[in-house]
Amino acid sequence: MATSDPKADLRRYLQLARDAMLWKLEGLPEYQIRRPLVPTGTNLLGLVKHLAGVEFGYFGDTFGRPYPGPVPPGLTDPDTDNSDMFAAPGESRELITGLYREAWRTPTSPWMRWTWTRPGRCRGGRKIAAR
Repeated sequence: MATSDPKADLRRYLQLARDAMLWKLEGLPEYQIRRPLVPTGTNLLGLVKHLAGVEFGYFGDTFGRPYPGPVPPGLTDPDTDNSDMFAAPGESRELITGLYREAWRTPTSPWMRWTWTRPGRCRGGRKIAAR
């Protein structure tokens, strides 16, 4: 019987979700990716922008691997009123999807650097809070 590798499984599922998110934008014109879908102004490209901010900010902070440079503006500012949930006029599809892909590949990504030793702990013995 084959044993599963939880870290490899997590990476695979996370990457499948990432790829699916970008696939949703494929073939859509600018109007459709920027069209507000709810009263708050959230749009498809904004969701990708939000996910980039989560990977740059939350994952880095949670796993003790902050992004080495300044996080690109507008991605993780909690004092704004949902500005990370929609693409601003000067933010292109290429810019936002590029930032999202960069967040996946940054060496600070917890999925790239940590080796799980047992549930709730990472290499080095630091406890990881359950969410």
